[in-house]
Amino acid sequence: MWEHLAEYVLPEAFINTLLLVLGVSIIAGSLGVALAWVVAVYEFPGRRFFNWALLMPMAMPGYVLAFAMAAIFEYTGPLQTWWRESAGAPFAFPDIGSRWASILTLSLVLYPYVFLIVREAFASQGVRGLEVARSCGMKPWQGFFRVSLPMARPFIVAGVSLAVMECLADFGTVKLYNYTTFTTAIYQSWFGLFSLESALQLSLVLIIIVMAALMLERFVRGDARYSTSGLSANTRRIRLSRGKSWALFAFCFSVLAIAFLMPAGLILRWSLKTFSIEFDDRYWGFAANSLMLSLMAAGLIVAIALLLSWSVRQHPGGLNKFMARIATTGYAIPGTVLAVGFFVPVAALSRLLNEQFQPANVIALQSGLLVILLAYLSRYLAVAHNPLDSALQRISPNIEDASRGLGISGFSMMRQLHIPILKPALLTAALLVFVDVMKELPITLMTRPYGWDTLAVRIFQLTTEGEWERAALPALAIVLAGLIPVILLTAYRNHVRA
Repeated sequence: MWEHLAEYVLPEAFINTLLLVLGVSIIAGSLGVALAWVVAVYEFPGRRFFNWALLMPMAMPGYVLAFAMAAIFEYTGPLQTWWRESAGAPFAFPDIGSRWASILTLSLVLYPYVFLIVREAFASQGVRGLEVARSCGMKPWQGFFRVSLPMARPFIVAGVSLAVMECLADFGTVKLYNYTTFTTAIYQSWFGLFSLESALQLSLVLIIIVMAALMLERFVRGDARYSTSGLSANTRRIRLSRGKSWALFAFCFSVLAIAFLMPAGLILRWSLKTFSIEFDDRYWGFAANSLMLSLMAAGLIVAIALLLSWSVRQHPGGLNKFMARIATTGYAIPGTVLAVGFFVPVAALSRLLNEQFQPANVIALQSGLLVILLAYLSRYLAVAHNPLDSALQRISPNIEDASRGLGISGFSMMRQLHIPILKPALLTAALLVFVDVMKELPITLMTRPYGWDTLAVRIFQLTTEGEWERAALPALAIVLAGLIPVILLTAYRNHVRA
């Protein structure tokens, strides 16, 4: 099996995955840094709007943006058709191929990760870095590259690292563009070649690549420490000439239009067009399955994340902190790997139970929701743990000491003290997990019970058949759900600044 994979599968999957990661890192990183710098440092028309609107592409799953972009830019799509009708001459965009289509689509989806983190770094610097550079005789562009950008390096590395992890985990986008990566190769090995062994072997190689990427991120970040003077830097921004101000507006609006407004508008138009034909009783089932799965996963993951954070706070030993860190690294593991990794042991446990107890009804644990929920728990535990752990750290130990003085300790303290204080963080964590599960595709697609489809699976089925207009209706529901984290992030940031 290894010989077959090494000769026919691994070279193509490895090279394609490497080029995809490099391309997305460069484009998403550059785009996110540029937009963060513009919004944080300069004053121009629409700056406050773009400050939160540039996060909206986060609501668009990669596989949704992929089929929308393909429909918009194809030869018979609205853009090229409009151009031919306006110019009155034959016209066709050059074929960029599946590789560049995947890179550009994922870059547009993932640049908000870089923008969100780096924006805060540039906002904390303000114009002080440029003023220091100017006092040393540097021009503004030299000050950006030699002072402001190096000071923001750890934030840039963190944002690009998140984008890389999501890029390695992507399945729907590359599958739609027929671009072979490790995630599509794992899926093809399982469902195309019916070989769990080869799927496990490819998963092992991908896990090694992910771990290497994490180690590289830690090495690049190093032990350097960056800090500001603690003064507010958000009150003063650079004012530009009228022409330059509107040029910045055009830059931000162009990115937002291509990454969100155009595809969202097309999806809305198709949804209205096909609603009367496409919407039937089946969609209530798709929506109910998505809703039930998201609610179950959110409840399970938030409960375990709360117990994890609370346990480390009560017993803050080195071993507990290390185990908590290990438990939350599943977010870096692609969904296809988790699907295979949980399906095999659960199926083995099911066989063992059948051999030992020989029940009248055969136990098939792997055919239910157990594998899906376990994989979700591993992948999204960090999503719930981070806001809960941050909120828990803000609770003063003096309050806990006072509770112990009143005879309240252990789980009683968590129920009567911590949970009431943590209600906003619990709600935030639950909503973030809920939306992530709504958008998730590979885990659900590969481990769901037979005939048990969700909105995401429905989109995959329709786009695989080329039915893009029919896929718009479930895509619209997922995009609307995906806007929830954007609203939460904006509201939280405004609350903190207030």
